[in-house]
Amino acid sequence: MENKDNIILKTSLYDQHVNLNAKMVDFANYLMPINYDKGIKYEYESVRSDVGVFDVSHMGIFKITGVGADLYLDRVLSNDISTLNHGEAIYTLLCNDEGGVIDDLIAYRIKDEYILIVNASNKTKDFHWLCNHKDDNVEINDISDSTSLLAVQGPNSRDKLEEMFNLQLSDLNFYQCKEIQINNESFFIARTGYTGELGFEILGKSEAINSIWDVMINSNISPAGLAVRDVLRIEMGYCLYGHEISENVNPLDASLNWIIKKDRDFIGSNFIFNELSQNYKLIFIKMIDRGIPREGFELFQKNQKIGEITSGTFSYNLGIGVGIASIKKNIDNYSDITIDIRGKKYKVLGSNSSFLNNTSLRK
Repeated sequence: MENKDNIILKTSLYDQHVNLNAKMVDFANYLMPINYDKGIKYEYESVRSDVGVFDVSHMGIFKITGVGADLYLDRVLSNDISTLNHGEAIYTLLCNDEGGVIDDLIAYRIKDEYILIVNASNKTKDFHWLCNHKDDNVEINDISDSTSLLAVQGPNSRDKLEEMFNLQLSDLNFYQCKEIQINNESFFIARTGYTGELGFEILGKSEAINSIWDVMINSNISPAGLAVRDVLRIEMGYCLYGHEISENVNPLDASLNWIIKKDRDFIGSNFIFNELSQNYKLIFIKMIDRGIPREGFELFQKNQKIGEITSGTFSYNLGIGVGIASIKKNIDNYSDITIDIRGKKYKVLGSNSSFLNNTSLRK
């Protein structure tokens, strides 16, 4: 798992990406497709209106087993892992002793095993932190190198997967998971994703994942890269590690109170709930004037700086620039907010909710 020599790695699907004329970039020490030859807008429209497939095999995959694994995960993660039933998943945080976010992740339960899918750039430090805080009864296995992971996303994703692989997925509700068989190979499938659309993530042995990727591409499922993934998640207001959250950010300042349980202790909880450490909140902004908000651009109200952009992009759906911003938590009136873009002030609209709704996410 650990890449001590900082070697640029490849996922098992690297050759397929090259054959599809993908533009490859270094992301989290992996050569990953940023977009394919039909362009970002085509990939965007595929995911928002039909279906697209992402290779997310750079993510870290940990399997947690053993007596007391649920209570151990309750102690190191911010959400209620012990309440998970077989076939359920939950979004949660791994926090340090001071309440900063080591990583955000999804935890899945299949029978008495737990699968954690963590961010690629954090998997080494995540693994070490988890190992350093477990007892001898809990076993943690990093299965990242022997597995690959696909995200099949879009309003037609369920119908296409059922048709291509003779699956029954209508019983799989939002944030549920199960084991399936395709061509006598075992896979793990979950109704999760990072796009705001109906979608599924499929985990399996790398060779088997390569086979079903080929079936999807031959069935005219559009491959999609990192660039459109970022556009899709910003439109929905989803946090990205290193932008909205980090080890120096109180998760309450990132408006993540909904995945932090107040009625029990976990590592970092005392600091998180200390009001003196809560100073900011996230809001969503939409340009009124032309322009694209970019990370680090400053926001002003009555000539006073109130915050800055943490993520920004051009929304194909809305036809205008949108972004996520961190502002002072005591500001409730979002009128007359401007953004400084290269020394010039432009008007923006602020909101407590993202500007894109009515997607296929829960359909």
